[in-house]
Amino acid sequence: MRTHHTRIATKFLGAAAIIAATFSWSADAAAEKCDRGTLDVRYCDRDLDQTADLPSDPAKWVDPDTIIFTYTPVEDPAVYAKVWDGFVQHMAKTTGKKVVFFPVQSNAAQLEAMRSGRLHVAGFNTGSNPIAVSCAGFVPFAMMAYQDGGFGYEMEIITQTNSKIMSPADIKGRTMAFTAPTSNSGFKAPSAILKGQFGLIADKDFKPTFSGKHDNSILGVYNGDYEIAAIANSVLFRMERRGQIEKGKIRSIYKSQTFPTTGYGHAHNLHPVVVAKVKEAFFSYEWDAQFKKEFKRADRFINIRHKTHWSVIRQIDKANGVSYDCK
Repeated sequence: MRTHHTRIATKFLGAAAIIAATFSWSADAAAEKCDRGTLDVRYCDRDLDQTADLPSDPAKWVDPDTIIFTYTPVEDPAVYAKVWDGFVQHMAKTTGKKVVFFPVQSNAAQLEAMRSGRLHVAGFNTGSNPIAVSCAGFVPFAMMAYQDGGFGYEMEIITQTNSKIMSPADIKGRTMAFTAPTSNSGFKAPSAILKGQFGLIADKDFKPTFSGKHDNSILGVYNGDYEIAAIANSVLFRMERRGQIEKGKIRSIYKSQTFPTTGYGHAHNLHPVVVAKVKEAFFSYEWDAQFKKEFKRADRFINIRHKTHWSVIRQIDKANGVSYDCK
């Protein structure tokens, strides 16, 4: 029997799949007998790395004149158009193509854009990565990291400093804000933790509500609109650095293990020569002052493998009863 959490996630993803169906995309892989794992029928995974392979027919490779690039909508997309400007220029110079940063308003819109073939390079948030890989042919290859080799962020459950809520156990009987069903830190991880460690189940022990984005949840708690919320602390730190919220007004009552952060990658059918140049752009980029300020501590992109780096996220999905059903 599917859980409430699974139904929410399926409904959310289903909206993207319905929109995607209005576009023309090749389902030729469906007729091919190949290993797929959790991938949609249109993709193949012959090397068993849990990501979609490049189509075997070169006629299906995409070599766009303009590369469309997006960053995960964890916050207001308009904030990041300027932040990513230097990188976009670097990618354009490295690839020899025009590159456009396209701000997306939701995870569903980002998933739909790649699934329908209108998005070439993207950064998908932690929780969306397995869905994007399975349902949209996303192939992640890079992640931001620190000079000491560390990477990632933690999920924190926050409340106002003067709140009477002192631990997750105090959530019982209250309303808790999540971000979106595809978000790891904004929904999946806290749902699994609250159930597994504290015996708290949504709609039974507490009422869930959805803010849409991490900054909405943080500002909601900060302004008193939400009593408690689950967020990615990397977003909280950035908002404090920008002066959007005052330090000391928000208190954390739970901090998780470290999770991988946004995964950057390309559409599975992007021409391999273009893919090589896109990867070169990521790994050769010299971070400018604005980039370093926004993503404090991180100063480089490192190579990743979805199969290993996202193993813990897939385990969380499994604990929540989530399956990557793209239909």
